This record gives sequence, structure tokens and C-alpha cells, in this order.
Amino acid sequence: MRALVIHDALDLRIEEQSVDSPAPGEVQVRIATGGVCGSDLHYYQHGGFGPVKLKGPMVLGHEVAGHVVALGEGVEGFSEGDLVAVSPSRPCGSCKYCDEGSRNHCLNMRFYGSAMPWPHIDGAFRQVLNADASQCVLANGLTSGEAAMAEPFAVTLHATGHAGPLLGKRVLVTGCGPIGVLSIISARRAGAVEIVATDLEDSALNFARIASADRTINMRNEPDALAAYSADKGYFDVLYECSGAAPALTAGIGALRPSAYILQLGLGGDMSLPMMQLTAKELRLCGSFRFHEEFATAVQLMQAGLVDLKPFITHTLPLDEAETAFKLAGDRSQAMKAQISFA
Repeated sequence: MRALVIHDALDLRIEEQSVDSPAPGEVQVRIATGGVCGSDLHYYQHGGFGPVKLKGPMVLGHEVAGHVVALGEGVEGFSEGDLVAVSPSRPCGSCKYCDEGSRNHCLNMRFYGSAMPWPHIDGAFRQVLNADASQCVLANGLTSGEAAMAEPFAVTLHATGHAGPLLGKRVLVTGCGPIGVLSIISARRAGAVEIVATDLEDSALNFARIASADRTINMRNEPDALAAYSADKGYFDVLYECSGAAPALTAGIGALRPSAYILQLGLGGDMSLPMMQLTAKELRLCGSFRFHEEFATAVQLMQAGLVDLKPFITHTLPLDEAETAFKLAGDRSQAMKAQISFA
């Protein structure tokens, strides 16, 4: 089979790898579609992000879906040909955080396509993948492209769970890449009554409107537009900060009302915070990292027709053109979600 392997910044290769039979408890999946994520882009563009750096070759990818081709001993509930979305989250199940139910913080996490540990954890951008049965969620009725969107959607569902009840709440989303746009969808499904979204690119804001944002603001053209929301100590109940940029966080904090939640999803490195405003308005700053249980919910919401993520899949390229897919994914004027076909 062929796999997509990163060796260093801008050194992306398609390599032949062997295929093993599925072990007991595993499902063998012929991968159909994989989405290029922001972390994949960081490995491709920079060889890593922050302190996380490539030390050796690594198979990329963690947003994948495909069809069942074989079952390991003891596996039930799947049939050959089933479409499955494959969760990249593989906690150990026995460390203290797994015991506490915080499996996304597992001390021995084997998250696909991660250079955090050494040896690195290979990802799922390969034609054939043997996955634990517990990772596989039946996605019949969806396209493989939709099923591959379960992973980024689960990220935003997990974040939304940190904010408490959103019914009737006013929400601000800063940064309208895939995570920002999916945050809009998650907040709306949770009952948000008003959603305002900001970005620096009109193309991204167009997708925010498709996702149901009530107002979109191009902060490059209207840098002071959020100031109107700062009257009477602020307006918004929740901020989804999805850009990872300090100016976006600072402007967002000014528009929040007392006791509001800040959900920090964007990863752009360490930032300085306006601590006086955080303290005086008793704001609640909450980081949000990955997901676990929410993955199946993401699939189920799509299957039920409660969310439609197809409009956000802007490009699907064959494996032989994977590098072009990565370049497109990094061009926010052209792409929202670029995917690779492994079929």
C-alpha cells in the first residue's frame, strides 16, 4: 500500500509500506478520504509547531474514513463494505486520566499523526489502516468525505461542552477556518441565539455565513468593529477563539460580558492576556484540547441530517496530488477543507 510520509518541512513523500492482517479486536479499513488538518499543515510547512518538532519520518493524517475490508478475531458489529469514520483518539484506558473519564488527556495517548512523543505516532494517511474496533464508528449513509469531517467537528463539540448551556446565549467566534466554522455550527445546534464571526479573509467569512453566523466582520477592513459590543461591560456570553492570534483574543475579551466563557481552540503559541479585564469581568478562560466521546456524536448528527458539512469540503484531490492538496489547504483565500482521496 501507499502512505503519505512527512520527513521534514516541505519534504512530503508517498511511500510503499507493508500491510499486516488485522489483529484480534482490530478492523481493517481501506481508507477512502482524509482531510488535511491544521497540525498536518504545521508539519508540512514548518516541520512542527511550538516545541513539537519532527525527529524522524512520520505518516501524517488523522481525519479519515473508509470501508471495512476485514475483521480481526472477536470483532462484532461491522460488516465488509461498511463505511466507518475512524477516530484518531486512542487512549490507553488505564492511566489516571482515563480512570477519571478525561480520556483526551491520557498519559499514554496514541493520537494519529503526532510528533509529540518519540517514537512518533504514525497517522492514518495510508491506503489500508488497521484500527481498534473501538475507534470505528459506522457512517453508512454519508459520503466518505462527510465521514472524515467527524474529527474536526468533534473538536468543536468538545469545546462547546465546556461552555455550559448555550440556549439563548450570544456567541462570538474569532477565526473562521475549519474549526471556527464548525464552532458556529456546534454553537447553533446547542441553542445559541446570536452568533457573530470575525476573520481577516472575506472568503472565510462567506463560509461563516453558510454555517449560520448572523453577522460577519472582516477585522482587516473594520479593525474597531467589535468596540460597539463593549458598552455596558460587554455583550457576548461565549467566545470561541479559533485563530490563535493575540489581537483576536484581546478584541474578543473586550466584547465579553461579565462571567462569560472564553473557549481557546486556536493554537498559535503563547499569548499575552489583558489580565485586568479577565479579573474585573470575572471571565472564565477554558482551554479545549482534542475530544474523545464526542466523535461518535459528530457522526450521528450528520447521519440524522441535523448538520450538513458538505458545503465546507472545497477540494478533493487524488493521493498522487497530495502536495497540491496541502498547498491548497494552506491558502485560506481558496480552501476551507481540502481532502485527499485514497481510493
